[in-house]
Amino acid sequence: MIIVLDTNVIVSALLSPYGSPAEIINRWEADEYDVVVSSQLLSELERVIKYPGIAKYIKLPQKTIDSFLRHFVTAAILVEPQFRLEVIDEDPADNRVLECAFAGNASYIVTGDKHLLKIKEYQGIIILPPSGFLAFLQMEEKKGP
Repeated sequence: MIIVLDTNVIVSALLSPYGSPAEIINRWEADEYDVVVSSQLLSELERVIKYPGIAKYIKLPQKTIDSFLRHFVTAAILVEPQFRLEVIDEDPADNRVLECAFAGNASYIVTGDKHLLKIKEYQGIIILPPSGFLAFLQMEEKKGP
């Protein structure tokens, strides 16, 4: 399974080791699924982590954050969308998440973004909040192989 983790999910996982976002990162690190990312989403992540309003709440040492980012960059599958989508008018930057998912052949986008969540599905890509994605994974586990 291939997913896209929106920046807000990754930042939430860095803000707290508890909760759905952190569990999603832990399960990815345990190789339960692949994560695709684009250079645009990586740039956004690096920028958002440095926002003073966010950085002051991340309790991790800078060394740990840097290590996580290096790991994320090398372990995630990098895609470079060769097209532009204009699906979400309210926040055009959200279209970069859709582009990444489509270019990376992702099945799911995991996000807390209301504009993305509102569309629920795009071209077969299901858009879920972190708790919904974990609920889906738990249902799949109960089904078994």
